[in-house]
Amino acid sequence: MKFRLTKEEKSWAFYDWANSAYSIIITTAVFPLFYKAAATNAGVSATDSTAYLGYTISIFTFILAMLAPILGTIADYRGMKKKFFTGFFILGTGATAALAFIPADNWLMLLIVYTFAALGSTGANVFYDSFLTDVSTSERMNRVSAFGYGIGYFGSTIPFIISIAIILLSQSGVIPLSVTNASRAAFLITAAWWLLFSVPMFRHVHQIHFIEPDQQPIIQAFKRLGNTFREIRKYRGLFLFLLAYFFYIDGVGTIISMSTAYGSDLGIDANSLLIILFVTQVIAAPFAILYGRLADRFGTKQILYVGIAVYTFVCIYAYSMDSVADFWVLAMLVGTSQGGIQALSRSYFGRLVPKENSNEFFGFYNIFGKFASIMGPLLVGVTAQMTGNTNAGVFSLVILFIIGGIILYFVPDPSRYEPVPEN
Repeated sequence: MKFRLTKEEKSWAFYDWANSAYSIIITTAVFPLFYKAAATNAGVSATDSTAYLGYTISIFTFILAMLAPILGTIADYRGMKKKFFTGFFILGTGATAALAFIPADNWLMLLIVYTFAALGSTGANVFYDSFLTDVSTSERMNRVSAFGYGIGYFGSTIPFIISIAIILLSQSGVIPLSVTNASRAAFLITAAWWLLFSVPMFRHVHQIHFIEPDQQPIIQAFKRLGNTFREIRKYRGLFLFLLAYFFYIDGVGTIISMSTAYGSDLGIDANSLLIILFVTQVIAAPFAILYGRLADRFGTKQILYVGIAVYTFVCIYAYSMDSVADFWVLAMLVGTSQGGIQALSRSYFGRLVPKENSNEFFGFYNIFGKFASIMGPLLVGVTAQMTGNTNAGVFSLVILFIIGGIILYFVPDPSRYEPVPEN
């Protein structure tokens, strides 16, 4: 039988299409270069400007990690999930558009506004992820989550191509724009794309599973959160998965976030790195969808192990990497699995959580995902400095995938997992 998505499932997945423009243009490609140029124009050294950007990422990551489970617990009440999602959405799109109007040498204001944009984007994703339990069933979550990641990768390439084309044409003088204004145009394109394609999410996705609010919802939300921690043994499957996820997604995130640094060490120029990044996105889209289909046929955990195995091979192969061709091979391998492993992790977790508490538990899911981004880069940095070899730093990530894979073995099948929390 042909798999058909419902209107609600399509509308939910389309938010991946909308928000992915932010991920590639603001987080990965255009904004970091724009900020570095602004800092350089203001007389800030390259080392200091990189450090300040790192501090900014750490600050908003910490803020969101602290807020996510608290806000998520409150959002489990009837009608609250969409309100929190909308609030973060407005913050993210508004701050992204505001980046276009900051003076080109005001690097500090750029970082401040970027902090709000990042909080909005990542905060909205906490509630977006938890809506998966409202739009789909446990049996369909693999395909729906993978479809979201797949069209997200496809969708992100369109505004990315438009933005890069405007920047390159301005550099060559084909269009009467400075490079600075061309980058600002990219910020506006991102905000407009994000706004436009989020409309189906707002129109057709609604909170189905919820807890009825009482007279003191905030106080009761904190009590529920505390109760979850006290009764953690009754959610053993959930937290075993989160522990496994913490390790293997740390390796995934480190490889993705530090890929341009590896490429630069091999002498690959910025334009070539952008091309490789684009091709990786294109490859990631169909493979994310393929992972969802394979998971339905062979089992989610088994296909998660395929993704872990691919990344383990990437780390081993990276140890002997010494050419641009090697980097292309690694990039294509990463492209085959980065979307799939993230999509199946989201759906596997969504099938484990009690649906009426989905926001609370997806808050934990995002905490583990955010804090996981600390250990991998540290492991790479320490290993690289001790050995004097960047490749050895990448190779060291193997340990994260091995630990994550071992813990994943003990995570129960969602179809046989029933948490029984006390009231």
